[in-house]
Amino acid sequence: MDLIKENTYRNNCNNPVFNPLTGEVGILDREIFSLPDFYIPIQNIPKDMSNVKLIKLLIKYKSIKAFIESYLKIPYTQESHEEVSKKIINIRAKYDFCFWAFFFARIKDKEGEKYIPFKLNRGQRKLLSKMEEQRISGRPIRIILLKARQWGGSTLVQMYMAWIQLIHKKNWNSVICAHLKDSSANIKGMYSKLLEMYPYQISFDEPLKFAPFERMFNTSVIKQTGCRVTIGSAESPESVRGADAAMAHLSEVAFYPNTKENNPTLLIRSICGTILRIPYSVIVLESTANGTGDYFHTEWEKSKKGESDKEPVFVAWYEIDLYKEKIPDIKSFADSLYKNRNSEKGKYFWFLWQKGATLENIYWYQNKLKEYPSHAAMMAEYPTDDIEAFQNSGEAVFDKYQIEKIREKCTSPQYIGDIFGKDLKGKNALYDVKFSPEETGLLHLWQMPDNNNKISNRYVTVVDVGGRSNKADYSVIAVFDRYWMMHGGIPEVVAQWRGHIDHDLLTWKAAQLAKYYNNSLLVIESNTLETENTDGEHTEYILDELSGAYSNLYARNSAESVRANTPTKWGFHTNRATKTMIINNFVSILREQGYVEKDTKACDEMRNYEKKQNGSFGAIEGQHDDILMTRMIGLYVCYEMPIPKEIKYHKENVTRIINESTI
Repeated sequence: MDLIKENTYRNNCNNPVFNPLTGEVGILDREIFSLPDFYIPIQNIPKDMSNVKLIKLLIKYKSIKAFIESYLKIPYTQESHEEVSKKIINIRAKYDFCFWAFFFARIKDKEGEKYIPFKLNRGQRKLLSKMEEQRISGRPIRIILLKARQWGGSTLVQMYMAWIQLIHKKNWNSVICAHLKDSSANIKGMYSKLLEMYPYQISFDEPLKFAPFERMFNTSVIKQTGCRVTIGSAESPESVRGADAAMAHLSEVAFYPNTKENNPTLLIRSICGTILRIPYSVIVLESTANGTGDYFHTEWEKSKKGESDKEPVFVAWYEIDLYKEKIPDIKSFADSLYKNRNSEKGKYFWFLWQKGATLENIYWYQNKLKEYPSHAAMMAEYPTDDIEAFQNSGEAVFDKYQIEKIREKCTSPQYIGDIFGKDLKGKNALYDVKFSPEETGLLHLWQMPDNNNKISNRYVTVVDVGGRSNKADYSVIAVFDRYWMMHGGIPEVVAQWRGHIDHDLLTWKAAQLAKYYNNSLLVIESNTLETENTDGEHTEYILDELSGAYSNLYARNSAESVRANTPTKWGFHTNRATKTMIINNFVSILREQGYVEKDTKACDEMRNYEKKQNGSFGAIEGQHDDILMTRMIGLYVCYEMPIPKEIKYHKENVTRIINESTI
């Protein structure tokens, strides 16, 4: 692999010639606009701008002078030239945020005390493209932004809202609410400085500034546009509750206090609830991460799943222009990176390369890492992905590089629907079992069962029992195909049902799916069932009833109890010993890439699985591990069962007792 050649390509892609005045490599589709006697003779303007009447006429007449003399039919003077030029600038400022930001806005230079033109960096352009996509399509602008450090995400959000208030809308009010009063004041101060340094002569008759609004200490108004700006904080929520606003900038949401008096959910609902879902309305939730399970993390996860009105935006540290460093000997560095890609120390740096970082990024990262007491501390400050950003004090159980390699084979299911029999439960539930396609079905099939080849021990169906309510853990049924193990291959996931359902109905649903996949071995994780009653029935009765109708059911009786003829204990019981066993087994399987995963959510759960500070294992707070449990139990069983083999005479399966001691 030619790393240096690829690195050159990445650097060229990451650092294009971005000129906000000429419009080179700007946001939006653009076309060339030539006007020899304008301040910028050749511009790449947004395509929508070329539909404006004045721009069309200038394109037709090919110069400002010809337009004035031939179309306006007035004398060409310096004054008339300036008047037309101002109109061109104002039109472009309306259609091209990058141009407006550089020409009209000033921000403080991070490396000094000067105020400089606001030229968007790479991360800011990534965020802007999402907001502009929503604005141009006529949708309300809704963003949740997970921030890393020092790239100006909050600055861009506030400047974008200022652009709407100064250029696009009148009487278009906004709210700024941060976790602390001082933070809100700092954001407002940035806006005040913008107005103070604004070249108002091009668009307005007098200088711009904030003025008090009706003696309200936290609300100011821009007289020329009638737009009000209200600031507040999560410390003093009453100052912003119920504000009359069309836009809201909610900053450092993860740090909003969550007490009886101050609840972030209620505060944000009270601010955003009055904002209509109309074009140019804006709601941006932005924050650095502060662990998992809080309001911001919950909203982020919802947005990733498409269950929120907001679009998620994350900018990794290597997408920030600051974080790179010149390499003294780039060839030696590249050779070392590749040579050590599988070593304990080098695999993370190879992971960064695979994620898209350049060699210069990785060299900077290695040097910066020396300043931190641990790699975990460095990842918290400079996250590579959102999982690192939200990582809390727990210890990751599974190797992220191995997980990402497993993820490469994940695909969308070929069929979506559900499985049905003659009845929902009882023996009739296992008659006439059929798959029914449904767009919103909970059953995903990557492969239909193979009914042409008669193979023993081919399919394994595994159940993890969750809760009934929508807020509870999910119940999951997964099906593994062991066909390729006959030829030295590995098992693969071919079907999965995931949802909320009563536990007795779940067991019959699982049996239907197991029957559909050639009477596969049905393994039910029994912990939940054994610690509660289900619809007034004891679990033993439910599984005993199922065993009377479905013969190929997993049981965990020890060899001694089988000889003693004690009652059969159906299901896989997860306790401290067996959980450690299946986790260790899964660690080995990941290392060897010992199965084919199809559902990317399973990989997400692997990334979110941790060893807690008290020594227990589980998902990080606010996340699930139900899909993962089916993988760990299922693959343990898959590798301990006899290898599948082709059979000439297919006989009806008889009850099979497979126990953990003999497996």
